Amino acid sequence: MTDLLILGAGTAGTMVANRLRAQLDASWQVTVVDVDDRHHYQPGYLFVPFGSYAPQRVEKSRRAQLADGVIFVEGEISRVDSAARSVLLTDGRALAYDWLVIASGTRPRPEQVRGLTDPSIWYAESAEPRQASAFDFYTLEGATALRDALAAFEGGRLLVHVSELPIKCPVAPLEFAFLADDFFRRRGIRHKVDITYVTPLDGAFTKPVASAALGGLLDDRSVRLAADFAVERVNPESKRLVAFDGRELPFDLLVTVPPNMGQQFVIDSGLGDDMGFVPVDKHTMRSEADERIFVIGDASNVPTSKAGSVAHFQVDHFAENFELAVEGKPLTSLFDGHANCFVETGRGKGLLLDFNYETEPLTGVFPYPGVGPLRLLGESRLNHLGKLAFEQIYWHLLLPGRPLPVPTVMSMRGKRLPALTS
Repeated sequence: MTDLLILGAGTAGTMVANRLRAQLDASWQVTVVDVDDRHHYQPGYLFVPFGSYAPQRVEKSRRAQLADGVIFVEGEISRVDSAARSVLLTDGRALAYDWLVIASGTRPRPEQVRGLTDPSIWYAESAEPRQASAFDFYTLEGATALRDALAAFEGGRLLVHVSELPIKCPVAPLEFAFLADDFFRRRGIRHKVDITYVTPLDGAFTKPVASAALGGLLDDRSVRLAADFAVERVNPESKRLVAFDGRELPFDLLVTVPPNMGQQFVIDSGLGDDMGFVPVDKHTMRSEADERIFVIGDASNVPTSKAGSVAHFQVDHFAENFELAVEGKPLTSLFDGHANCFVETGRGKGLLLDFNYETEPLTGVFPYPGVGPLRLLGESRLNHLGKLAFEQIYWHLLLPGRPLPVPTVMSMRGKRLPALTS
């Protein structure tokens, strides 16, 4: 029996397990490890604070998402002993492997920002969470607590803040700002709420074409932009966000994306960088340190978005490459950094991004040139509906490993480079 061990039963780990269980013969044992049996549809976190999704809607059993024949082990990972090809759990169990896939994702680390987790403001530490003034929405607990805070908010200064990059789904904070504008507008109190989008980037997004388009949408929604803001600390007494350059932004409600880091066991095993992300070949997802280890999804250091679509495209390539790796052959299916994502812009509309390592998000149509029907970097009702439809696609097509009508390798068909004005 040959053992394939997968660390993490989130999006990436579940897709890998299901694809390879169907692909490999009975001489392989496929085992997945995770700390609990709670699989979360993380894109749904965005909708929980605004009351569109109930918290229980985004959570299902991890075991229920795994194909028949996949073994699920519930336990916390302590470290990987790559020399012995063994994974140690905190309860003392050891799991042997012949091949290892790390799909352990990222985790928000609010304690990395000085002052943020002070009990007087941070929801998770406050004796009265409903009276807290600082929240995240990258956890279900944070998104749920924020729902109550937004419902009670009657006006004041709202900061939507990104601490540093990389983060999971880098457009999600922008989406939150757009949806907050819509939320308060529908409540009839938008004129009482001053919304500022705070980012360490020099604009709304990482690349110029998308940054210009998304920055224009912020202007259209009367959302202020505080760019190049490298947070140094939060002052809980005065409720101010303080930058290293001395700038201070006051808030009545702070919605922050804390630093995202890899898992502690990655660092403790000597497999990751200072942020806990595993260095890999960005085209094959193979660990630079050990040829028997692959890393899929958010746990690696590849220079593209940490998003579900990236994990999906990586799995497509990995599934083709894995048996070649086992046979000692060169890996021929090369991941190009392809990512695409719907961006909720509020008011029943959304836009779509499609890009890779070499090509930034551009305008145009997707997936078919001249036809679309989806607009790239342009608002439409259909893009919004596509975002909503993805929930069912996720549970019933993506996780089970079924093919999707989207090219794995990014295509330039239907895309165009607009002229930027100064």
